Amino acid sequence: MPIAIPAEPSDFEFDPARTALIVIDMQRDFLEPGGFGETLGNGVSLLAAAIGPCKVALDAARANGMLVIHTREGHRPDLSDAPPAKVLRGAPSKRIGDPGPMGRILVRGEPGHDIVAELTPLPGEPVIDKPGKGAFYATELEPMLRHRDIEALLVAGVTTEVCVHTTVREANDRGFRCAVLGDACASYFPEFHAMALRMVSAQGGIFGWVTDTAAFAASLQGDRA
Repeated sequence: MPIAIPAEPSDFEFDPARTALIVIDMQRDFLEPGGFGETLGNGVSLLAAAIGPCKVALDAARANGMLVIHTREGHRPDLSDAPPAKVLRGAPSKRIGDPGPMGRILVRGEPGHDIVAELTPLPGEPVIDKPGKGAFYATELEPMLRHRDIEALLVAGVTTEVCVHTTVREANDRGFRCAVLGDACASYFPEFHAMALRMVSAQGGIFGWVTDTAAFAASLQGDRA
């Protein structure tokens, strides 16, 4: 039976058996000092606010047997999948592939590419390694969802206006219904976070719904009861 969560612009209805929780890019390279986020001049401590809510969402989804998927942005060690326009953008203190305190910046297999310890994926939870901002671009995410008859997504992670927003837009174009767990997302720029959430639910939910982890967890608890 579908469950309804209070959300903007209206209640979000979902069937847990046909819904996946996707946690976007909660990686050391974005959340910890010395990673890619800091090389761009960002205050990485702002992203820590999403860790606790992401853990609440993960615990609730796991307890209800929902599909949980994690993503990581990063590139092959030879950087053959990293467009020069991305590598050469701006003037960071270190570029993608450069050595840093957590290994080579934003390179798969390096310590900085790992998901933060608090949100470590459990055995059997798929981890999607993506070369771009969106989780659908150049990955196996879409067939993974189609094969499991998933039709709705709950989305959390960082950053709200970049990888989360891009993933939600990609999902919307592919016919998936999306609800963003606003408190389980974060940005280096609080004003961007707030506006990105407003953009999702504007115009009657042009890209989807916005809710929070407390409402999500309570809805699943009520369903089990």
